[in-house]
Amino acid sequence: MKFTINRRAAMAVAAALALSTGGLAHAAKDKVTIAVGGKALFYYLPLTIAEQKGYFKEEGIQVDVVDFAGGSKALQAVVGGSADVVSGAYEHTIKLQAKKQYFTAFVQQARAPQIVLAVSNKTLPNFKSFADLKGKKIGVTAPGSSTNMVASFVLDAEGVNPKDVSFIGVGAGSGAIAAMSTGQIDAISNLDPVISTLERDKAITVVVDTRKMEATRKVFGGDMPAGSLYAPESFIKENPETVQKLTNAMVKAAQWLQKATAEEVLKTVPESYTLGDPALYKATFNSLKEAMSPDGMISASGTETALKALKSYDAKMADVQIDLSRTYTNDFVKKALAR
Repeated sequence: MKFTINRRAAMAVAAALALSTGGLAHAAKDKVTIAVGGKALFYYLPLTIAEQKGYFKEEGIQVDVVDFAGGSKALQAVVGGSADVVSGAYEHTIKLQAKKQYFTAFVQQARAPQIVLAVSNKTLPNFKSFADLKGKKIGVTAPGSSTNMVASFVLDAEGVNPKDVSFIGVGAGSGAIAAMSTGQIDAISNLDPVISTLERDKAITVVVDTRKMEATRKVFGGDMPAGSLYAPESFIKENPETVQKLTNAMVKAAQWLQKATAEEVLKTVPESYTLGDPALYKATFNSLKEAMSPDGMISASGTETALKALKSYDAKMADVQIDLSRTYTNDFVKKALAR
């Protein structure tokens, strides 16, 4: 039997096939691995809230959060292909673009770095100026992480070459506290609850504090985007529905945190996050609340501040042309807020 098909019918069939195969190729990815450097830090609290409150599940997406010692280690996981998305410092998207690797931040968790540089009361009891740090060991979450960047930026601004100190990776939890308390390091660049715990124990003297918006603007000369979810540009283009679902959950977490009491937060996070002191955890949350993004939006002026900061302390970045519009987008957040 001989079948015939006219040209119009053939075109219709071809179009239908193209739509169906295209739909399969770009179907929403329902399982996502997020790499984070120091999950228990307040810096990443919105991620924990979205996970613990079930906001990702409500969006129909399964999220596996893998914790690393620092942001640079988390980033390596995504670059290496073992994770899809990074929960980390926004400025890494700029540093990556300088290497011709294009990553885009799509929702913000914090609008201030919350990073504190402090000196040891044990090994530097007579600290007077940043020059006293020459030849000393500074503990950071991991070499190359945002804690390392902020410490280097501050040192350079104070006339101390970052190469004149030793940066030691100490993580973002009990290991960092132990390293400082036992005198293994002379200074520390870290976040809460690590810093608040060391302050409680009178183990440190704070010299630079970016936990407050005013202090952040003083240090960097403007707003400074901090913790964000970012991913390879290609992942975002290929999985827009998935990225939207992640953003919806993160924005909901940010909004919940703006209304939540410290007691409600304490009941939501894993007990291990408190480092054995629930009362201190609650007090720290209250003092840090303004540093958290209220809606997930990334400040355009803040991205410019981040670029200036990177160029000022990293000589390799000085002459590099960066297209900031490719380092972040607010499109997904705007859709989440409009729901």
